[in-house]
Amino acid sequence: MRKEKSVIEVEGKKVRLLDQHTTNPEYHTEKQQVFIVGSKGIPAAYGGFETFVEKLTEYQKSDKIRYHVARIADDTTRFEYNGAKCFNVKVPDIGAAKAIYYDCAALNTCIKYCKARPSIKKPIFYVLACRIGPFVRYYKRQIKKLGGTLYVNPDGHEWKRAKWSAPVRAYWKISEAGMIKHADLVICDSVNIEKYIRKDYAKYNPKTTYIAYGTEISASKLADNDETFVKWMKKQNIQPKEYYLIVGRFVPENNYETMIREFMQSNTKKKLVIITTPNGKLYDELNEKLGFETDSRIVFAGTVYDQELLKKIRENAYGYFHGHEVGGTNPSLLEALGSTELNLLLDVVFNKEVGQESALYWSRKSGNLAKLIDKTDKMSCDKVSTLGQQAKKRVAEVYTWEKICNQYEVLFEN
Repeated sequence: MRKEKSVIEVEGKKVRLLDQHTTNPEYHTEKQQVFIVGSKGIPAAYGGFETFVEKLTEYQKSDKIRYHVARIADDTTRFEYNGAKCFNVKVPDIGAAKAIYYDCAALNTCIKYCKARPSIKKPIFYVLACRIGPFVRYYKRQIKKLGGTLYVNPDGHEWKRAKWSAPVRAYWKISEAGMIKHADLVICDSVNIEKYIRKDYAKYNPKTTYIAYGTEISASKLADNDETFVKWMKKQNIQPKEYYLIVGRFVPENNYETMIREFMQSNTKKKLVIITTPNGKLYDELNEKLGFETDSRIVFAGTVYDQELLKKIRENAYGYFHGHEVGGTNPSLLEALGSTELNLLLDVVFNKEVGQESALYWSRKSGNLAKLIDKTDKMSCDKVSTLGQQAKKRVAEVYTWEKICNQYEVLFEN
């Protein structure tokens, strides 16, 4: 951060510096106070939850809500961004427990803030993800004393992710149970996640609601001859509409092995461009098994942080492969449906819930995706265009940030 009078810079954005928290019994507000814990904070520089909080505050229309957003940091600076009061939470580097410590410390800060301001009535504490289940009972008691309510977003099936060891996956499941048990409301970004919560935790009789994740639907601001875009395409040695695309974390549950193997078995002359930061161990394991480095059609393009460039790359892809399977409304899938005409999705309930009839589906069965690739290569331009229009319509009707943020405001105000 770089201080400049009453302005500081956070993640490249200039924000207004605020005074430190102090006891203020004279403080008065009639606004609904909403405290958001669990994202890494805003301005967003990371993934899904961070983008969600960024958009929730950016698209705020109601003047009856005040957002307070925790941000993981190495200091305790407070600042205003998108009209929200953001507060840094200093977290020691304690390895895997860092995220758990952060959520607990952030809740402590929020509760302390409310205790110092008696005029705050019925505050809402919205916790993103289920990291602190074993400890949440304590915080629920504190929140109840304040007359507040605890909302929880369970995200997807974190306990299914292959990157976690068996003990960590067990912790995630136990923690999820604790969060669901003590939440006053569970907000699910997927209809099927909501069904899972209701079924698996029926003994807690959880109160749930569904509000999806959102995405932007505007086209990239970059022109076809934009220098940044042209240079990137030239570097990867690809042409518009002559490549399939994958964007996502290089982890087993995204089914890279199946997608790469099936692509190699297909007869397509197009390339497969993979935008990711390869996990060295998984990359080496898959290359040893599949030998993809010998296939000149496969391009590992690294990470693209420029969002306008990434959108332009999506728009110029012939098709998009999506292999995510651990639940929730996946941000990358929404971006693909809004930008890429042809979308080939792993056939699981979470993806079908989002894509419906606007996408094509494949299974992990050997040869299934390869045959689909060969079929889509021969698809008429009219058919491809029709699917693209259906995908954009689906996103515009259900998944725009304006709609999502309005649903949250209605929820918070009532």
